[in-house]
This record gives sequence, C-alpha cells and structure tokens, in this order.
Amino acid sequence: MTKYQKFLKRLMSGQADTSLAFDEMCSLLQRLGFVLRMRGDHHIFSRKDITEIINLQPAGSLVKPYQVKQIRNLLRKYHLDDA
Repeated sequence: MTKYQKFLKRLMSGQADTSLAFDEMCSLLQRLGFVLRMRGDHHIFSRKDITEIINLQPAGSLVKPYQVKQIRNLLRKYHLDDA
C-alpha cells in the first residue's frame, strides 16, 4: 500500500479528522486531478467535472476538521474515494 493510499484510507475512515497533514491533503487532491490556485492562505482546489470547489486553510500544519469532513463527503459524492 502506497503512502497515498494510506492517507486516503485514513481520510475516508473518519477517525483521523483532527490529525491529517495539510501538505498531504493538498498532494492528495492534486493527485486526484484537482487544480490548485492560491489567494493568501486560501488553497482553492477545482476540477472540471466537479461543480463544487474545495477551499482549504491551514491550521498550523493540519487541515481543519470541518474541512476534512467536507472533502470526504465530496470524494464520496463523486466516487473518488476508491481512486
């Protein structure tokens, strides 16, 4: 199992929402085909075939827990959770 697959598994399990690394989340989203643009500390991810955008802001070196839940729901909605 690759580092990417392990991180995706942790994300989708819902048991590590308060301890997911911000940089790893950004890498995962880019690997899933999302394009990053930045405005200040806002990291905005979009993808052509998905209408919603993902707006992340770091909380230290971690992703904010409510943003982790939003990402998990979006990945499930568009069936990207098994990529």
